[in-house]
Amino acid sequence: MNITKEQVLQALSHVEEPDLKKDLVTLNMIQDIHIEGNKLAFSVVLTTPACPLKGLIENACRNAIGHFISKEIEVTVNMTSQVTTQRNTGVPGVKNIIAVASGKGGVGKSTVSVNLALALAKTGASVGLIDADIYGPSIPIMFGLEGARPMATQENGKTKIEPIEKYGIKLLSIGFFTDPNQPVPWRGPMVSTAVKQLFNDADWGELDYLVIDLPPGTGDIHITVTQSFPITGAVVVTTPQNVALADAKKGIGMFMMEAINVPIMGIVENMAYFTPAELPDNKYYIFGQGGGQKLAAQLNVPFLGEIPLIKGISDSGDAGKPIVLDDNSPMTAAFIEMAQRVAQQVSIRNAEKAHILNAVNN
Repeated sequence: MNITKEQVLQALSHVEEPDLKKDLVTLNMIQDIHIEGNKLAFSVVLTTPACPLKGLIENACRNAIGHFISKEIEVTVNMTSQVTTQRNTGVPGVKNIIAVASGKGGVGKSTVSVNLALALAKTGASVGLIDADIYGPSIPIMFGLEGARPMATQENGKTKIEPIEKYGIKLLSIGFFTDPNQPVPWRGPMVSTAVKQLFNDADWGELDYLVIDLPPGTGDIHITVTQSFPITGAVVVTTPQNVALADAKKGIGMFMMEAINVPIMGIVENMAYFTPAELPDNKYYIFGQGGGQKLAAQLNVPFLGEIPLIKGISDSGDAGKPIVLDDNSPMTAAFIEMAQRVAQQVSIRNAEKAHILNAVNN
């Protein structure tokens, strides 16, 4: 039978991208159509390699070809991706900046930041990670890079910091430039300058996502980062206790302030429950249950998932090899799923911004 490109596009125009609520052809996600007899091959260009709906979209494409053209066609679908961006992030080559924050310390924000960055990289994205927690930088420990010092290069007469690469992502931490045994007694302006240098004076190359591990609370660094660089969105980490939820609510309120106006990608509930190694099917909600989900529903923001309280997560960070790198750990799947939801929110936000810009321009 003779198949035409027009028939293929017409059939695939019935397949909707579930998050963006438009069909794949309108979104220009169908490319490289090749037809040879009854053999058909084409590419679906997703908005992120971390798309959690990849399998669903592929199956919908195959079904559309079979239903609207013929079931006799041999279909090859190449699922590829090109991460979207709708903002000039202020950092050359960086498409999206994701801030990870918490209302208070001790909720595992850095653990979430590190495993989020690595999980995004495992899905095929190019990722960088900035440790902007000036007073308690933990990235050097969690990557086994204590004592490491980034290289510096000259570019057009300017000195550029070369981020350290490990486990497939690029890293910079204020901890690379300070003595880990000494406190950092910096005033606000010094802090702001130091953090900006991690963005402006580094050669990040081409990145799909730059994850920022912010300090806990709502202070100078948060204001500096959010007002100096257009943040794609923020991920807020909390634990189930009421005091942590109250502080998380304040943190979210800061991002929603008119002067800051950073979209909330969602809430992650860390230390959500405890599962003993000898009872892997049991969940004990020792700090309370469902607090993060309730807060997300109350503030009308996405809930990105629960991360359990498991000693292996902290042990792996202390050992310099974060848990998501262990393909045999059940926690890896939890972090990959969380990362997929974050990437999903980035794509949705970028599509919404593109729609608004098109409406304004037209």
